[in-house]
Amino acid sequence: HGLTESEAALTAALVRAPNASPGRVAQRACGVLKAMRGPGQATDCVALDMQADLALARRAWPAQDGIAPHYARRLLAALPAGQPAPVALRSTLDARLQRIALQSLQQHIKELRGRHVEDGAVVVLDNASGEVLAWVGSTGELSRAGEVDAVTAPRQPGSTLKPLLYAQAIAERRLTAASLLHDSPAHLQTASGLYIPQNYDLSFKGWVSVRSALASSLNVPAVRTIVMVSPRAFHRQLGLLGIALPQGGDYYGDSLALGSAEVTLLQLTNAYRALANGGRWCDVGQATGAAHSLPLPPAGEGRGEGCHQALDRRAAFIASDILADRNARALTFGLDSILATRFWSAVKTGTSKDMRDNWAVGYSQRYTVGVWVGNAAGGPMWDVSGTSGAAPVWARLMRALHQHTPSRPPAPPPGLVHTRVRFGDGLEAARPEWFIAGTEQAVFTIDSEAARADPEPAAGPFDLKPADAADRVPARITRPRDGAILALDPDIPPANQRLLLQADPGAADPQALRWWIGAREVGRGPQAQWLPWPGRHVLQLRDARGAVQDERRIEVRGASVKPVRAARQAAGSE
Repeated sequence: HGLTESEAALTAALVRAPNASPGRVAQRACGVLKAMRGPGQATDCVALDMQADLALARRAWPAQDGIAPHYARRLLAALPAGQPAPVALRSTLDARLQRIALQSLQQHIKELRGRHVEDGAVVVLDNASGEVLAWVGSTGELSRAGEVDAVTAPRQPGSTLKPLLYAQAIAERRLTAASLLHDSPAHLQTASGLYIPQNYDLSFKGWVSVRSALASSLNVPAVRTIVMVSPRAFHRQLGLLGIALPQGGDYYGDSLALGSAEVTLLQLTNAYRALANGGRWCDVGQATGAAHSLPLPPAGEGRGEGCHQALDRRAAFIASDILADRNARALTFGLDSILATRFWSAVKTGTSKDMRDNWAVGYSQRYTVGVWVGNAAGGPMWDVSGTSGAAPVWARLMRALHQHTPSRPPAPPPGLVHTRVRFGDGLEAARPEWFIAGTEQAVFTIDSEAARADPEPAAGPFDLKPADAADRVPARITRPRDGAILALDPDIPPANQRLLLQADPGAADPQALRWWIGAREVGRGPQAQWLPWPGRHVLQLRDARGAVQDERRIEVRGASVKPVRAARQAAGSE
């Protein structure tokens, strides 16, 4: 029958600002209605206000919708057209697990209240069968977008694509888990200009192994890896793993390594399930009715029915071994992080640009669990890191799944070699390592001439000038550069996000140097660390008398710890 005048006016007002308050929508709709009726015509704006309140009020999750309304709707949508619906439709969901997943997600979102986050989603897959055991599409009554199924909503995955990239590079024998990558400033030319990937604190680690780079989620080594593999080849690999991107690899470029494309939680979780299954990708689960066998309706999750070997089994094993290595991830997350479980599990977190999406995806011997936390409307969260966003929900579910069920490491497939490796110049401690047969070697080191030729060495103790030169120059700041814009990586715990400050003391006493941010002293000596907070800052280097020797203007973007907390931690570290 169409829309009434008032309904049309409200709809027109919503198009302009879908998330506006009911009062603001009614106010705009009143103006629309007056324009529709023309001058001299009576307009009941009070009635519009009541209509807006009724139409836009946040609704509680109807009890009759059950505990899995989004999944139920997808199953009903899969019924063959023109055929009678079955009397009974049995899903693969585990009711107990579904309730635990929903309650865990809602409880955690309540704990994050005040950090501008209200949405989340969970999916749990059985590794062997691919059956969907839990599907939570939203936080229900906690969300203003409770009807949106976030399991199938495309979002940027952040660092969660890195395991798939490194696995491809290992499979192609471009890298091994012990190969050394240079974590140093990289300047890459792209179609949109110069691309300069950074780590969370701008303090580059120098030469690091692939194991350390992946487990500790370093950004620059991942970009160097996609340069080896190529964005086109990685794009094809993602397609084999069920992640069909709308644009080609060249469109995303090297930033694809850091999650610049959009994927769904279901796609990503099923791709990780392929890692758990030795690189073999299969469609996700089914529901059965009286006369039907129903695959999930297509939503870009894969390449069609059936299974195929999407990734080399040996490379998948090595990637899983790295993701399960709590020692390798300790550099960033510590040994006792929320990611560490008492049973065998492999997990990766990820956070997208401006803290809009937070992910935790991982697997055990029997299950793969994917969790997304964010805002359905796309707004940024406030101070929600990789270990405080999705990871706690992932950990709770994994503990529930393995309360009475063990999880053991996967058996190594044929064609792998396990041998001890050493690293030259003390780069990393000696350790046992896994290799694809034919790629193993006992020692990994850097050619000294190549290392000296590197134009931008990794962060470390600065090179002092000769004494005669130092006598002629004042102390100067060598890091950070003037005008630097620091975009903090929200996937790293805030307390670990320290910016390295370095100076050349020149003629000054190195130990007498003082670092100041605004009116606050934040460090002493030629090298210090500062726990940054958002805003524009003036960094000053002062001598023992308080005279300013050099200064830099920098800007920090992205949520971090508050200034008071930062000052206390800085003082405690001196």
